[in-house]
Amino acid sequence: MAKKRTNPAPAAAKDDKPATLQDLLRPEILDKLKAKANELKTAEETRKEDIRKQAEEAHQAEQKRLENDFEHLLNNSKMDWRKNK
Repeated sequence: MAKKRTNPAPAAAKDDKPATLQDLLRPEILDKLKAKANELKTAEETRKEDIRKQAEEAHQAEQKRLENDFEHLLNNSKMDWRKNK
């Protein structure tokens, strides 16, 4: 049987890592990109908060409308009138 040949990787190749985009970009451009990313995150958070507030306001408006709707109150009321004596 033939012996398998294994080529040990050179020690320098293990320490060398491929260059990343962060390493290749100038620090000014990298700072601008980070600032833009933070700006977009805050804009997304405010948009989600606005959507949540609108949904909450719509729910409150619907609840207020249903409180004034006699048919809804009658259908959802408890029929045990003895508690109210």
